[in-house]
Amino acid sequence: MESVKNGGMIVEDLHNEDHRQIEDIERSLRRIADLVKQKGREILAHFPITAPQFVALQWLNEYGDMTIGELSEKMHLACSTTTDLVDRMEKNELVERVKDKQDRRVVRIHLLEKGQVIIREVILKRQDYLAEMLDQFSGEQVDDLEKNLSLLLRTMIEQREVRS
Repeated sequence: MESVKNGGMIVEDLHNEDHRQIEDIERSLRRIADLVKQKGREILAHFPITAPQFVALQWLNEYGDMTIGELSEKMHLACSTTTDLVDRMEKNELVERVKDKQDRRVVRIHLLEKGQVIIREVILKRQDYLAEMLDQFSGEQVDDLEKNLSLLLRTMIEQREVRS
């Protein structure tokens, strides 16, 4: 490692130190996402839906009615795969297909009450899990975590929009 003597102090190569820190942050985010996903699957085991169905319900809950194509794009799935997924969810009365009011040729997927209830219950259980983990943090640490994660998310969204 390259070092420079500066006023009696040794200053390590900051680039390598910054890179190690970025590696650590990326690894931590990946591991947290994996643990949350694992816990989410454990929670879903108690509900009558699969993980991909839950993801679809989340998109519909957050963004409202969508076409198969729009939902496929959000989920990064082929339209045929999404169609099969929606067929199963419709059969279980989680969603329904409705004709668009502006253009009757367009069919949108609409989240039904049963799907909304499942989403609320699963998210509540996931939030309970997170609250349990955060019980070990001080209020200030939780506030800082929320601010920093929100800032990172906003930055990533803005950069993605700039690049598209």
